[in-house]
Amino acid sequence: MSESERLQNHLKKLSLHTIAQVFKAEATKAAKSEMSYTAFLARLVDEEIAAKTDRSINARIGKARFPMMRTLEEFDFSFQPALPGPRLRELAELGFLGKAENIVFVGRPGVGKTHLAIALAVRCCQARKRVSFVSANDLLEQLLAAEITRGLHKYVEQLARLDLLVCDELGYTPMDAHKANLFFQLVSHMYTRASLIVTSNVSFDNWARVFGGDEVIAAAILDRLLH
Repeated sequence: MSESERLQNHLKKLSLHTIAQVFKAEATKAAKSEMSYTAFLARLVDEEIAAKTDRSINARIGKARFPMMRTLEEFDFSFQPALPGPRLRELAELGFLGKAENIVFVGRPGVGKTHLAIALAVRCCQARKRVSFVSANDLLEQLLAAEITRGLHKYVEQLARLDLLVCDELGYTPMDAHKANLFFQLVSHMYTRASLIVTSNVSFDNWARVFGGDEVIAAAILDRLLH
């Protein structure tokens, strides 16, 4: 076994797979440019860190379960000129995460609410944050299933350990009183602990009808979301 093969095997055992792939080509470049040993090593480490970062981000995007990939750069602000572009770009700096603040996109279907929610959530993944995306209907069914199996507290705790939960399309299907109460428990538990992004086609004035006609619980949910 040559020195090169032995080194490559050792690098793989150490899980330095990127260095194992590139060290031969980088060594040739270093020799031609008379690069110092330290600079050569630094170059290899930079390549490994960049690759691990990319893998980490891709893994987080995969775990988030986005229905599609969207970015803020792809959003056509000319299509929605009333949207505050500078404010959205400020949100993309993710300051709201550190304060466990929430974002609510409200508007009629087709105006780009889900696009913007995903775009901000992707930015969070790129910042190596824990993110999950779920439709409101699926979320309510999961909360109900967790309650039936006596695992509601554990499931809510799990969601509260995220940095960001995206709840998409709240209001498209009205809830009964029981599901409204489950949603209230989730929002209350996440309050000041983690951030929520919610998209809805229903204006705040009409949220009572979303939550089974209960104006009290609708007001309590809005109070926590909009604090």
